[in-house]
Amino acid sequence: MNSNGGASFFGSDWLGAFLIIAILFGGGLGWGGGRGAMPDVATKEFVQDSVNNQATQTGLRDILLSSANNNYEMAQRINDQTNALMQQGYVYQLSAEQRFNSLQAQIAQLGYQMDSCCCSIKTQMLQDKYDALEEKYRTAQNDLSNAAQSQYILGALGRFVTNPPVAATGTT
Repeated sequence: MNSNGGASFFGSDWLGAFLIIAILFGGGLGWGGGRGAMPDVATKEFVQDSVNNQATQTGLRDILLSSANNNYEMAQRINDQTNALMQQGYVYQLSAEQRFNSLQAQIAQLGYQMDSCCCSIKTQMLQDKYDALEEKYRTAQNDLSNAAQSQYILGALGRFVTNPPVAATGTT
């Protein structure tokens, strides 16, 4: 019985086919071009060696195929891992760029605030100086106005002596 459920020659389809071809074309039974009695007939040992060689070749092919499949699978895993790392690197780079841009915006805002703050401080200092000078000016104006009023009042009273001179008497 073969793998398809049917009967086969010598238990395997390929072995039967091989034997039939070897007998027909190998000159067996006198059909190989009239060479006479079967000098090139396959012996039992030759057939067994052929079967063993075929099994060895199949095993080696299976090993090579398995190795090739393993290499392919390993290459796929490495490729997948490389892609994952590249995507992760891209995400990290994008995140770093966003943080850098945010930091630049904050630095620019800070610069603006410092300029604004310094300008406000300078303006306040100038305002304080102006207010102090204005206060001195008003004080000076008041002093001048008081002096002018005092002169006017004194001029209107006539001669006014605050400390009259003491008259000299003949006492010595």
